[in-house]
Amino acid sequence: MSTKLSSLLDRLRGPAAARRFGRLRRGIEKEGLRVNRNGEISATPHPPALGSKLTHPHITTDYSEALLEYITPVYTRPDEALEFLADLHRFTYRHLEGEWVWPGSMPSRLNGNDSVPIADFGSSNVGTMKHVYRKGLDVRYGRIMQSIAGVHYNVSIPDDLWNLLKTLDEREESSLDDYRSARYFDLIRNFRRHSWLLLYLFGASPALDQSFLPDGNVPKGLQRHARRTLLSPLATSLRMSDLGYQNKVQDQLKICFNSLSNYVNTLRNAISTSWPGYEALGVRDGDDWQQLNASILQIENEYYSDIRPKRVARHDETPSQALEARGVEYIEVRCLDINPFSPLGLDATEIRFVDTFLMWCLLSESPWISDQECDHLDDNRRLVVERGREPGLQLVDRGQRRSLSDWGQDIFAQLEQVAELLDQLEEGRPHAEALAELAPRLTDPSLTPSARLMARLVEGDEDYSDAMVAIAQEQAAGLVETPINRAREPMLDQLVETSHQQQRDIEAADSLSFADFLSDYFERARQSRALSPMEPPREAEEQSKVTGERP
Repeated sequence: MSTKLSSLLDRLRGPAAARRFGRLRRGIEKEGLRVNRNGEISATPHPPALGSKLTHPHITTDYSEALLEYITPVYTRPDEALEFLADLHRFTYRHLEGEWVWPGSMPSRLNGNDSVPIADFGSSNVGTMKHVYRKGLDVRYGRIMQSIAGVHYNVSIPDDLWNLLKTLDEREESSLDDYRSARYFDLIRNFRRHSWLLLYLFGASPALDQSFLPDGNVPKGLQRHARRTLLSPLATSLRMSDLGYQNKVQDQLKICFNSLSNYVNTLRNAISTSWPGYEALGVRDGDDWQQLNASILQIENEYYSDIRPKRVARHDETPSQALEARGVEYIEVRCLDINPFSPLGLDATEIRFVDTFLMWCLLSESPWISDQECDHLDDNRRLVVERGREPGLQLVDRGQRRSLSDWGQDIFAQLEQVAELLDQLEEGRPHAEALAELAPRLTDPSLTPSARLMARLVEGDEDYSDAMVAIAQEQAAGLVETPINRAREPMLDQLVETSHQQQRDIEAADSLSFADFLSDYFERARQSRALSPMEPPREAEEQSKVTGERP
C-alpha cells in the first residue's frame, strides 16, 4: 500500500467513525434496446405513453429510437437507486406490446445499417440539433455501432469529505473548486490505470449476433457458433473492443486527463478543427443536414472515453465551459457492460465494489500520465477486453510485466482497507462483503459474467440472440410481478403528460430557422459563456441526478 493511501486512511478513520462526512452520491443511466419476440431490434417509435424523450427526466432514448435510456435521481444508498431503476422498467413494461428490453450490451438481431432507427426528438431546434448530431454519428461511424448499450455510473464525492481532504492534504490549489477538480483528475488518472480490473470483473459481452457484422467478414479472434453467433472465447467485453465504441480519428487527441485545462482545451480544439474525411462527407445538402459540422468532434459528447469529468451546465454554457468556470462536480464511469444475469443490468454488489474502487483511485498517489504510459494503459485494456480470461495473462504495471491475477489480488488487498473506511458510514459491512464476493473471480475466471454467458451458449449450443430473448422474457415476467412503488407511481404517470407539454412549449417558442439557430450556437460556443441548446430540461435534469442540484 502506498504511503499516501495508508496515511490518508489513518487520518480519515476517526472522522468516518464520527460521521463527519457522508456517503458517496450516485446516479445510474442504463440503456437497453427494445426488441420484438424474435429478438429483432424494434422498428416502432418510442412509445408516447412513456412520455417525451426530449424532456422526460427519467425515460428517454440514446442514439436510436429503439434504444431506451433509464436515468435515476441522485441517491446516497445503492438499494434506493436500484429500486427506482426497477420501477422505470416496470413502468415501461406496462406500455410495451410484444416487446422486451434487451438484457445484453451487444445488440439484438439487426438487418443492416438502416434497421437501427435514429431517434426523433421533434420539430424544435433543440430536437432537430439532437437528431442531426445522431445523423452525423451515422455518416461517420454507422448506426450499427450506436446500437450497443451499457451502464453509465455517475458518482460525486460529498462536499464535507472534500473539505476534510483539503485540510489533510498539502496541495497548492487555493480554492476548494480548484482542489476538487485537481483531485477528481487524480481519481480519473488512477481509474484509467486500473479500469482493466472492472472490464475483467464485470465484462459481459464475449459474443454477438452475426448481423452486427453485415459484410460477413469475421474479424480475427472471433469464432462461429451455432447458427448465427460469433464468439470470442477468452474475451470479457467486445463492447469495449475495436468492434465497439472506438474511433481512430479521436485516437490522435491523446487525452490522458493530466489537468482540467488540458482536457477542456483538447476538446475545444477538436470541435473547432475540421477533419478532411468528414469534410468529404458533407455537412448539408440544401435543407438536408448530414452532420452538425465537419470537425473532429461535432460536439463534446462525441468524445468516447471510459470515464469523463462532468459538471451540471447552466442554460448559457456548454459542458466544457461549465467545467472551466466552476470545476469538476462528478465523474461518469462509462465502461460497465449490462450484466445479462441481473434484471437491472447491475446489482448492489457491483455498485459497492465500484464505489470502493473509485475511492481507492481518489486516495492513492496519482502522478501525471506520460505518453508512453498512456500507450501501455491502452494496451492493458485491449488485452483484457480481448483475452481477459486467458490463464496467466500478462499486463504492464509501471513498466514491469505481471499477471492479471497477481496484480488484481494486490489491488484487492488495498481495496479492503478502503472498504473498511466506507463501511464505517454504513450498517453492516456491505463494501467488504462485495469484495469478498468478487475476489474469487481473480483466480477462477469461470465465475465472471463473460464466462457465465459463454458457458451458457457453448454448453447449450445456443445462439446469442435466442439466449438473450429467453433471459429478457424471464426478467420481464419477474419485474411485472412486483408492483411499482405506490408513492412513485403517480409521479411517473404525471411525468408523461408534463414532458409532452414541455416539448410542445419548446417547439412553440422557437423563432429562428434551424440554420440560424445552429450558427448562433457555434458562435456563442466560441465565446466565454455560450448557450448550450444540447442541454434542454431533460438533459439538465439528467446531469442533476448526481449533484442534487436543480437545473
